[in-house]
Amino acid sequence: MDKDIVHHILLLIQSESEIFKLAELKEELISYLNFLLLEDHNKLVHLLYRVDVDEDKLRKLLEENKEKDAAVIIADLLIQRQMEKASSNSLFKPGEQNSSEERW
Repeated sequence: MDKDIVHHILLLIQSESEIFKLAELKEELISYLNFLLLEDHNKLVHLLYRVDVDEDKLRKLLEENKEKDAAVIIADLLIQRQMEKASSNSLFKPGEQNSSEERW
């Protein structure tokens, strides 16, 4: 078997396992969010504030998806916001400027 093909297969397996890990983590997050929805609403609000989830977006999604589990909607927004932050942080790492236009 070609060495490059093996390398690509290993990368694919690794990425699928990362997706599986993310799915497992999301299920745990959903379970925790359901607990907070039922038992500790204040802690949930604090978590959403700390992560900086868009309150209007959350309200709109909950209103539009009344049949869907609220914890799933909240988990999706939390994950999305964390990914946005990670993306933003990688763009603006100290000492790394992407172009001369950004230097001022």
